[in-house]
Amino acid sequence: MAASARDRILLNLALDSLVAALALPAAVWLAAPGAWPPPLWWASAIPGAIAALMAVGVPLRLPQQYWRFASLPEALSIIGTAAGAALITAIGLHWAGAWAPPNPGFPAIHALVLAALLAAPRIAARLRHAGRAGPISDTPAAPVLLVGAGDGADLFIRAIGQERSPAYRVTGILSLRSRQLGRRIHGLPILGTAEDAASILDQLREEGRLPAQIILATPQLQGLELQRLLDAADRHGLPVKRAPLPTALGPASRRPGERAEAEPRVTLRAVEIEDLLDRPQVPLDREGMARLVQGRRVLVTGAGGTIGGELARQVAALGPASLTLLDHGEYVLYEIDLELRERHPGVPRRAVLADVRDSARMARLMAEIRPELVFHAAALKHVPMVENDPLEGLLTNALGTRIVADAAREAGCSLMVFISTDKAVNPTSVMGASKRLAEMYCQALDRGARQSGTGMRLVTVRFGNVLGSTGSVVPLFRRQLERGGPLTVTHPDMRRYFMTVREAVGLVLQASVVGATGISWFAGSAGGQDQPPELREGGIFVLDMGDPVKIVDLARRMIRLAGLRPDDDVEIRFTGLRPGEKLFEELFHGQEPPSPTNFPGLLVATPRTTDAAEMGRAIDAVAALAAAGDRKAALARLGALVPEFEHETNGKAP
Repeated sequence: MAASARDRILLNLALDSLVAALALPAAVWLAAPGAWPPPLWWASAIPGAIAALMAVGVPLRLPQQYWRFASLPEALSIIGTAAGAALITAIGLHWAGAWAPPNPGFPAIHALVLAALLAAPRIAARLRHAGRAGPISDTPAAPVLLVGAGDGADLFIRAIGQERSPAYRVTGILSLRSRQLGRRIHGLPILGTAEDAASILDQLREEGRLPAQIILATPQLQGLELQRLLDAADRHGLPVKRAPLPTALGPASRRPGERAEAEPRVTLRAVEIEDLLDRPQVPLDREGMARLVQGRRVLVTGAGGTIGGELARQVAALGPASLTLLDHGEYVLYEIDLELRERHPGVPRRAVLADVRDSARMARLMAEIRPELVFHAAALKHVPMVENDPLEGLLTNALGTRIVADAAREAGCSLMVFISTDKAVNPTSVMGASKRLAEMYCQALDRGARQSGTGMRLVTVRFGNVLGSTGSVVPLFRRQLERGGPLTVTHPDMRRYFMTVREAVGLVLQASVVGATGISWFAGSAGGQDQPPELREGGIFVLDMGDPVKIVDLARRMIRLAGLRPDDDVEIRFTGLRPGEKLFEELFHGQEPPSPTNFPGLLVATPRTTDAAEMGRAIDAVAALAAAGDRKAALARLGALVPEFEHETNGKAP
């Protein structure tokens, strides 16, 4: 223990002992004003009262209290110490047969006086510190409106109250519940609910009390409610930010002896675009996921990508016997391997640098690790990039999937999960068509395995865009905002389906649980429900993506979240559709109507299937043309295999 801290504790002991010595005569005078003990009585009673206080206060850590940060726990400690010390003193006087005040309420009076005297200097220190924590800067604190009337608001107000020069001054609070109206937190009024933000801001403007910005002190405000609040704030030109996480609100946690100048500042966070997705939480069969993964050897291909990385994270948390991470990119593989080493050090893990197109390498690897469960997320997914190099897309997405599936099946794998895309439906790009080709091969293998009851099962999961994924529009908009714009949108009417990466991977695992029903080592699915009958005919799981979002609306929202105005502060520029792009993505082909499942968030489609051997030969033929560099012939063969493929070299608009 540092000398300064030890000296402070010893000083607290001395001051608390003085309080105990003063509290006893005060209590005697209050209990029996006309009856005063003999002088010799004090010689033993006062040391006894001090000893009683120490006997109770030291175990309750009374001397270690930091007075200027005294709060409810310290108050409870003071009350307990006072009550215990008063009781011990009364018992000691009775046991010694010494003089005692005739008032039977003396112990209670003694406890109250002792508690008051112990609390008084602590309250004074707290008030003195609060008075000194006022602004010492010439820059006045910005008035802010706080949203959320719970613990987050309490912590935020306390945190800025501890700063020597606070940047913010809360002038009012908006609650999420109407039952809190009219109440106060730290003396600050709850003006209304978040739903009333528009009318409340109008009123504050009329009164000349409009805040400088709005701060969200609760994570519960999301989706449509958050969008309405942002719209109301935007009408008055007010930025909206999030309060720091509770663990980051650190001004009150400064340790004894730290310099005030080193005091951390309350730093606000931006509202993320993910917060605006108005998607209810889907209940997932976590127990089924644990049964699926726990104790199994698992391989994740494309583990350095957005989907593959999140799959690796969620799988690692479920306790596999081993986890193999495979990727063709050295740095991204290093990053996910390092992250999992820190987060899940107890999970046996291996990082493998390999190309899924290398059949010999994949065969050796599968024979070595003998995975029981494979998640195949490796792919080339950026539409314009694959349009520039279509043969690479064919080799990775179609041939690579076949190589992984064949090697896994040969090594005795029980279940492979293939990550597909909505761009495989009525594809206009080589990326989408190559993924549809891979879907058809996986469907054929899975159909044969389910109908025969033997062999590796293949679960195909199809979904749209994930917010923030590599190469998606959200990171692009963020980079463009950092440069001051413009934000580039290909077409005013372009729409896309979006969901968060965590939600998408959670539903992928849910689909894996459903698709694994009937595998010998996997006992059942959620609630004992059977798998959808469509799977026996090569069905594909499709994630319920909700409603599509206009990309231009997404751009406007991101500009507003940055505290700027669309078209005024940041331009939105339309650049035209790129090769292979469609205005509207589809999740289902016209001939594959979706069927609901017993699992929220999951649908099943049954596209046309073919024979696995025939499909394998077709992929080999396309791959041979691609490897030979015959672009025209390879794309023609691709079009014959995927009849719905309408290759749009300049983008597709209605």
